[in-house]
This record gives sequence, structure tokens and C-alpha cells, in this order.
Amino acid sequence: MNEARREPSRAVAAAPRILVVEDESDLALLLTYNLEAEGYIAEAVERGDEAELRLVESPPDLVILDWMLPGVSGLEICRRLRARETTKTLPVIMLTARGEEVERVRGLSVGADDYVVKPFSLPELMARVRALLRRSRPERIAEKLTAGDLDLDRETRRVRRGARDIHLGPTEFRLLEYLLERPGRVFSRAQLLDGVWGQSVEIDERTVDVHVGRLRKALSRGRERDPIRTVRGTGYSFDETYGKV
Repeated sequence: MNEARREPSRAVAAAPRILVVEDESDLALLLTYNLEAEGYIAEAVERGDEAELRLVESPPDLVILDWMLPGVSGLEICRRLRARETTKTLPVIMLTARGEEVERVRGLSVGADDYVVKPFSLPELMARVRALLRRSRPERIAEKLTAGDLDLDRETRRVRRGARDIHLGPTEFRLLEYLLERPGRVFSRAQLLDGVWGQSVEIDERTVDVHVGRLRKALSRGRERDPIRTVRGTGYSFDETYGKV
């Protein structure tokens, strides 16, 4: 398919992704609106089983999870998140009308990081979101990402390798940014399409190979080490050993 179908905004890769799991549609809309106003990428689902699929396919950076849900309860979803290697440290804010201490303890005991009782203050919830992201994923809000002699500055949109400026197109910049946030993690082409191009963009997975090739050509000259690692049959990762002795 034609890649020119849609060019995502600069915020696609830089902004933390938050999944809102809430069956009250008005509240879900209010939350996503305010999260997007804060600069996050927000998605809402109303059913627990649908949330399970989203969380397995593409884990976000944080989940706001209602206790009572159709399909699968929020409590059970949280329990399953903590049991899976890929999501065991995923930040979870439990959202519920249950305010009794015993219920709060129950929610925290299955692995929720925070607990907010309805009705709640939106500014307070946003503050809790920011605090959790700062603790769990500081690289998602850092202005600069560094690995060895490679520096990426989100504010100026510049990349340098040692004393050399590296000129990247918008897509290659987002691709490098996404990989640098999680050095060592292997991403499939589908995951990179989702994280860099966005879920609503329908393009061929081979597009990823083309942009990885362009990124590699820009990053490495002559005998310089290639920091992008190809994992045969799986995808790509930023080499976590790059720049280390």
C-alpha cells in the first residue's frame, strides 16, 4: 500500500501511550480528552476482554483500569498483567467506586500501583499519571536519549554521533527514538508499525525494512558499528551493548 496515505504527527512516538479501560462511555471520553490535552496518546475500551487483546498485542505505557467491567473484571486483568513477563511492571491505576479500605488493599494486592476512588479530581488523577510515568518510564519523558556516542534530542529534533550531526527524516527520527527508549527489546515489524506510524495507519510491514535501512545508512559510516540489530524471523532492536566496553 502507499505509505503516503498518512504522515503521523511528531508526537506519535514521543508521547506515552495510555489505555483507559472504562465501561462508562462518558467517563471514558472525559478521561481520553484530558489525557490527550496533557500530550498523551490515549485509547479507551469498554470491555475487559477487549482490553486483554489490546494489552497482549501492544502494551501501552500505563493503564487506567476500572474495577467492574463486562467480560473480564479489572481485578482479574491486573492479576494477569502481573503474571506475564512483558507486562509485569506495566503501571496500573485502578479506578473504582469502591472506597472501603479492605477493597483498596485487595486492589493493591493484585498489583495495582495506585488506586483512585470515584468521584475523583481530574487534576489529581493527571498528577498521579505523571508521577507513575516518571518513576516507571523516565525515558518516555526525558528530553534527551543517549547510548554510547549517539545522542537524540527531542526538543531540537537533532541527532548526533560523536561530533557528527546525523540528518534524519521525520520517520527515521521517530523510529530511532522508539528503539532508543527500549534498548535490547526486540520489536516485530507489526509492533514498530503500531508504535511509530500509529494504529490507524495501514501500510505494508516491508515499509519498516525500508526505513530501518535508511536509518542504518544515516547512523553508520565506514567501519562504524551498526547500533541496530536484526533478529532473524522476529524484527529489530537497538543493541543494548552499544557504547559499552
